[in-house]
Amino acid sequence: MIDADYDAHERSRWAGRAEAYQRSFGRLCAYPTQALLEAAAVRAGRRVIDVGTGPGTVAAAALARGAAVLAVDAEPSMLDAARRAAPGAALARAALPRLPVRTGGADAAVANFVLNHVGDPAAAVAELRRVVRPGGRMAVTVWPSPHPPLQRLWREAIDAAGVSAPADLPRLAAERDFPRTETGLASLLAAAGLVDVRCTTVTWVHQADPADWWAGAAAGIGSVGLVVQRQPAAARERIRREYVRLSAAYRDADGTLRLPTAALLGSARVDRPGT
Repeated sequence: MIDADYDAHERSRWAGRAEAYQRSFGRLCAYPTQALLEAAAVRAGRRVIDVGTGPGTVAAAALARGAAVLAVDAEPSMLDAARRAAPGAALARAALPRLPVRTGGADAAVANFVLNHVGDPAAAVAELRRVVRPGGRMAVTVWPSPHPPLQRLWREAIDAAGVSAPADLPRLAAERDFPRTETGLASLLAAAGLVDVRCTTVTWVHQADPADWWAGAAAGIGSVGLVVQRQPAAARERIRREYVRLSAAYRDADGTLRLPTAALLGSARVDRPGT
């Protein structure tokens, strides 16, 4: 059963936010792009579906490899951005776990930081498997737990400001969640009937302008943005002040933030037709 409330909430939280996302978290999420495409064996002439394309970063990189790309997203502002970034890609408004692709219609599927935003990760992986032909590969990225310093910075700023997440925010049902570890992600892929499962941790240092990084949270981007936007003005200002104070430990001499972070990269091969 799909968690409709969770998925509907995820759709609403991204409405009209493509520009804010690109200014802040979009650059962060772009880092694993080439590793993601390599894990999915994206090559010239391959048919690739980029699920949750966002502003089209992965789609554009796949096109640069000579692939034929279908870029899918549920949010119109993201599709507009993807159209500009990847003008050679076909676009479709859709979301997991229902993709407008026939069974086995793609040579590869990629989903960059998408499984973090679905109400039923197992159903989402099953749909990715369905659309990839036997012999093709799929690859996904998710944020790990425990959180690396970049994500911990936001949690520490919120805690220091004395703020709690709103109690009415939808949460992924425990029985549908999976451990955000290499083993947990690999198990999720294997449970879908995928083979040659691989999972690694990609690490990097994200560089950001402090104002741009705060602007994303203030605009409601990411989990931290959900918390920030739901606060009264005084609480938002407390979070901002704590963010400025705590982020000073990560600033270079020129003021640029250098935030260590990581992502889980999982990939697998489809060995028989999906359903």
